[in-house]
Amino acid sequence: MRKLPPPDLKNPVHFLAFGFGSGCAPVAPGTWGTLMAVLLYLPLSLLPLFFYVLATGVVAVAGIWLCGRTAADLGEHDHPGIVWDEFAGFFVTMIAAPPGWQWVVAGFLLFRLFDIWKPWPIRVLDRRVGGGLGIMVDDLLAGVYALIVLQLAQRALT
Repeated sequence: MRKLPPPDLKNPVHFLAFGFGSGCAPVAPGTWGTLMAVLLYLPLSLLPLFFYVLATGVVAVAGIWLCGRTAADLGEHDHPGIVWDEFAGFFVTMIAAPPGWQWVVAGFLLFRLFDIWKPWPIRVLDRRVGGGLGIMVDDLLAGVYALIVLQLAQRALT
């Protein structure tokens, strides 16, 4: 297995793209990045829905540039340590999520499931779209899938 280039965590773009360093975990960086996203979600969840969705949109749009720039700097299209896309995908998952730790855990598990599984058309887009958008699109769609399942579960259980 070849050695991946390390980020320059003193560079604020790399620091953000690598999820404040969470993407540097030697095993399962996407999972560690999503755990960091959970920590960021907790205060964001206190925002009114409009502002939460607005913040999620800013994270997603900024991520296209952050991830693309970092990937170009490292010469690695979708370096596994780039986890800003996990932040955006998890935040999408949690749009209008009901309060409670069990919903946060469910959102985390659902997002990771869809991000790893990559059901159609996620896998197709992941392979065909390049640059920062390509890094972000699969996680954003995994977030949409997880959002739908989470909302259906909420309606079925409450």
